[in-house]
Amino acid sequence: MTTDSKDHARLAEPAGGAAYDPIAEGYAAENEVSLLNAHYERPAMLELAGDVTGRRILDAGCGAGPLSAALRDGGARVTGIDASAGMLELARRRLGPDADLRVADLAEPLPFADAAFDDVVASLVLHYLRDWGPTLAELHRVLVPGGRLIASVEHPFVLATTRRLAGEKANYFGVTERTEEWTMGGGSTRLTFWDRPLHAMTDAFTAAGFRVEVISEPPAVPGAPEMFPEEFATLSDTRFLAFLFFVLKAD
Repeated sequence: MTTDSKDHARLAEPAGGAAYDPIAEGYAAENEVSLLNAHYERPAMLELAGDVTGRRILDAGCGAGPLSAALRDGGARVTGIDASAGMLELARRRLGPDADLRVADLAEPLPFADAAFDDVVASLVLHYLRDWGPTLAELHRVLVPGGRLIASVEHPFVLATTRRLAGEKANYFGVTERTEEWTMGGGSTRLTFWDRPLHAMTDAFTAAGFRVEVISEPPAVPGAPEMFPEEFATLSDTRFLAFLFFVLKAD
């Protein structure tokens, strides 16, 4: 399943600092119900996380907190960080005043001790970063030995294919900057993404001390074709190309 620029507003969890503040309310509302977030990406992340009872989890780029809430409901002790104060305010409304939520930029050192977490979830956030090295090093540092980084990113094959279909030159093998203007909930903002090939992703994970355990291209949840018949009209399966998922273990 490919997407045009308007559909792209459904694709990513917040991680752009104050850039997300003007669209926070509209983005959060869309994220609750959209096919790609509510019926595909978030369920896939929870499936990969498995039983999280008692686990200390950092939700890196938590946005308005839907994944944090689901992990907490599953018995995890969750800390959420995001660069957008507006998104964190929405997360606090959802999770309550006692929730551990902090403004933090993934491009900067994290405000946590070594080995503070059993897992890190990074839901559709890494593609906002030009250089993954420092961020992955920090995520490795705050994980216990053997801890997991569970991450989702925009699928690089989709991005390259979409550019070609639009008549643009597509350098799949490079790290390419992409800026888009999003309008949601009466607000507008400009967001910058960094597209990279699959081998650049796995090389960065390995260089930071992670071992790749799973690379997944999961289906949407059962019932999704009935809820979104237009999106599935040309598909013969509940699988489609939108995001790529990883489970990584900190060596």
